[in-house]
Amino acid sequence: MTVHDPNVLPPDLPAPGDDGAASHLKDMPLPPFELAATDGSRVRLDRLPGRTVVYAYPRTGVPGEDPLVPDWDAIPGARGCTPESCGFRDHHGELREAGAPLVFGLSTQDSDYQREAATRLHLPFPLLSDANLEMTKAMRLPTFDVAGQTLLKRFTLVISDARVEHVFYPVFPPDRHAEQVLAWLRGDAGP
Repeated sequence: MTVHDPNVLPPDLPAPGDDGAASHLKDMPLPPFELAATDGSRVRLDRLPGRTVVYAYPRTGVPGEDPLVPDWDAIPGARGCTPESCGFRDHHGELREAGAPLVFGLSTQDSDYQREAATRLHLPFPLLSDANLEMTKAMRLPTFDVAGQTLLKRFTLVISDARVEHVFYPVFPPDRHAEQVLAWLRGDAGP
C-alpha cells in the first residue's frame, strides 16, 4: 500500500466537466460576509480595493493521512488542492505584478485545518474559511457532498470593485491553474 501524498497528482486524474454551476457568478456583487483567515484576520471580499483573486478548492490533505473517502481520486475535480495552492504560491509575485495585489484560497474547511496547510506549504497569502457555508449559500457557489461534508468545487473568482469580474470554471489541471489565471490577468488568454 502506498502512502497518500497530496503533492503528487495521479496520471489518470479525471477532468471535471462544465455543469453550469458557476455560470451565474460573473458580474455578481460580493455579499457582505466576513470570512476567517489563516493569518487571524477576518476578510470581507466586498470591501477590498482593486482586483483580487480567490481560488476555491475542495479541501487540502495532509501527507500520510488517508483521503476523505477511498475513491477521492476518482471524483472529477477533487484531487489537486495542494498542487494548486503551491502554484498560486509560486506565482504570487507575478500575479501581484499582473494587477492582482491580493490572492486568497477559499474552502469550507475550518481555519485551524487550513492554517496547518498554509504553514506547511509556506503560502504568502491567507486561506479563507467558509465553514458555516454562509457565502457558499448566498452566492450559490458550486459544491459537492462527500462523507457528509459540503465541499467547494474547484473554481476561481477574479473580483474587482466588489463584483465578480471573471470566473474560471471548471479548473483543470489544478497544478497549472495559477498559470492560467496569470495569463488571463496579462491579457494573454481568451475569455
